[in-house]
Amino acid sequence: MKSISSLLLALFTMVFSSLALADHPIPSAELQAIEKKYEEAEKTNSARIVGQPNAIDAYSLRGDARLFLGDFKGSAEDYEKMIELNPALDVSHWRLGIAYYYLSRFDKAAHQFEIYHNYDNVDRENGIWRFMSQTRLKNMEVARKGLLKYEKTDRPPYPWVYSLYAGDIKPDEVYRRIDGGGFPDHYKERVLFHAQLYVGIFHELHGRDQDALKHLRAAAANKFGRASGTYMWQVARVHYDLLQAKLSNNRKK
Repeated sequence: MKSISSLLLALFTMVFSSLALADHPIPSAELQAIEKKYEEAEKTNSARIVGQPNAIDAYSLRGDARLFLGDFKGSAEDYEKMIELNPALDVSHWRLGIAYYYLSRFDKAAHQFEIYHNYDNVDRENGIWRFMSQTRLKNMEVARKGLLKYEKTDRPPYPWVYSLYAGDIKPDEVYRRIDGGGFPDHYKERVLFHAQLYVGIFHELHGRDQDALKHLRAAAANKFGRASGTYMWQVARVHYDLLQAKLSNNRKK
C-alpha cells in the first residue's frame, strides 16, 4: 500500500495550482487564508519553543498547525513531545492517533485510540478511528469484530455512523435518520458535517473512491465546518485533498 504521507507533494502541488483552486469546494481566498494562518502559527510557536522548550501548549499548537498544513511527521513529533513532557497526556491524546493514521503508522494509531477509550468510553468517533486504523492494518472483518463497545448514548450522528461501520445499516440510512431527526437547521448542518466526513471515509475504506470524494467534498464545503474551523473540519479538508491528489495522480498514470 502506498503511504498516505507520500502523497503530500502531489497534494500541495494540486491544491494550490490555479486549476485546483478553481475547482476546490473551498474558495481560493479562504484556502490561502487557512494556509497563511497555520504557517504563521507554526512559525510563532517554533520561536516560542526556542525560548521555552518545555512549553507544552506551544507543541500542541504547532502540532495542530503542522497537521492542518499536511506535515504529519512534524505534527506527530510535536504531539509525542507533549507526552514526553507530561506522560499523563498519553491516554487522552487522540490527536496523536490521527497524525499516526496519516503517516500510515496504523498499529500505533490503533493503540492510541484503544487507550483513549479508557479515558472516554462515550465518544464513538474515537471508535471509528480505531476501526479505520485496524482496517488499514489488517482488514475490515478484523476491524468489525474488534469494534469498541459503547453502552451510553452519544451525540448525533455518531450512533448511526457507528451502526454503519458495524455493518448494520447502509450509508443512505444515516442521512435518512438525520433528515428525520427534527434538528434545527443550524444544528442539522453540524450533524451533517460529521456524517459527510465519515460516510466518505466509509466509502474510501471499501475502495469506492469516487463515492468517497463526493461525501468528503460536501464535508469540506459544509457551512458549519467552514464557519467553525474545528479540528475535525481541518481533518476533513486535508482528507479530501489527499484523496483528490491520489485520484488525480492515478489519472496521470
